[in-house]
Amino acid sequence: MEVHDAMRMLALLATAVLLTSSARAAEPAPNAQPAPRSLDEAVNWLRKEAHRIIRASERKMKDGTAAFPPQVGIGYEAFWLRDYGYTLEGSIGSYSDKELIAACNLFVGGISPDGAGLDCIKFDGTLIYKPGGGRMGENPVADGPQFTVGVAFHAFQRTRDTRHLASIIEPLIKTMNAAPRNEQTGLVHIKPGGWDRCPYGFTDTIRKQGDVLFCSLLYVQASRQLSQLLTALDRKKDAEHWQAQAEAVSQSIRKVFWNEKVGLFDAATVQCRQPDIWGSAFAVYLDVASAAQAKAVAAYFKEHYAEIVQEGQIRHLPGGQYWEAGCRKDTYQNGGYWATPTGWFVYTLDLAAPKLADQTVIDMVTSFQRHGACEWILGQTHHLPNYLASAALPLDGIDAMIRRRLKNNSK
Repeated sequence: MEVHDAMRMLALLATAVLLTSSARAAEPAPNAQPAPRSLDEAVNWLRKEAHRIIRASERKMKDGTAAFPPQVGIGYEAFWLRDYGYTLEGSIGSYSDKELIAACNLFVGGISPDGAGLDCIKFDGTLIYKPGGGRMGENPVADGPQFTVGVAFHAFQRTRDTRHLASIIEPLIKTMNAAPRNEQTGLVHIKPGGWDRCPYGFTDTIRKQGDVLFCSLLYVQASRQLSQLLTALDRKKDAEHWQAQAEAVSQSIRKVFWNEKVGLFDAATVQCRQPDIWGSAFAVYLDVASAAQAKAVAAYFKEHYAEIVQEGQIRHLPGGQYWEAGCRKDTYQNGGYWATPTGWFVYTLDLAAPKLADQTVIDMVTSFQRHGACEWILGQTHHLPNYLASAALPLDGIDAMIRRRLKNNSK
């Protein structure tokens, strides 16, 4: 996802040659399983697969701490914050309490003196605050604080260890206060001109500028999580402050980024002011979008489905569009289709087309059974199988969709 240094690219090329998955993309793999016949079958398979590759990815830090890089095998030679956080959202049961606390301590302990959150930690303990091994952007990545809070939140939700929570709460507040924000709008902000910093890590090769949608949505999510953590420590006034922050930023998101003409949220306010498929789905999933906006996004997904979905995996932008400033077209984050956002996507699509939402999950799992849970795909090409976020994160949105259906059916 985040790194493009020469060694990683060589590793990925070597992996691609060995797997030759793109050459046989249309053919079932020799060990392919029968395609799932229902949503339940697909989800049950996906849970097992997410757990399998999470455990298979385990590496050891120099100090012996268990690390879980973004994929199994060579390629991502570090422990990435956001990818790990996404596995917690979809498959936290794959970890022991000890592993959760140890990993949380690594990332919280890596908060810089001025409050910046990490991008990743090398296995030797080297702290990296900017993608590309520290070479991309002049300042730390804009999503580090939010994912740091997320990792701590999920660890606490599982362990309920209030003593540990009390020991890390002040660094969590510090890093959230250090997130780069526009004083007028409250939104997460990347300064125009030059290369201030990278945005959300799954678009870190995209040079977004101005107020940015996805990192602002992450700020809402992290503010809500921080409020809950403070409530668990009986810090009512501080909890109310962060809940108010979440609501204020949500209001700004609805006002600043909504593109009524298209029916989607835009990705940024200056450079890359373009309709954002992932961000629009995430806004609905977080309940940041208004009811009318959610309805419009769902309708867009239904109407333009064939342009933005391949094998149950999702493009960043509307069909035929490419980022104003980013990596090469029809590769990676600029034209590739990813499973990472599929859970948010189907949660949203379900509002307009429930059967199509189910089929999207079934198609994604069928693709995984044939080619592996790849980082991204495009046409006949399937890149980097056994990618943790692709298998784990969709479960969170899919489960939320199922819970909503059960709730609505019980009324």
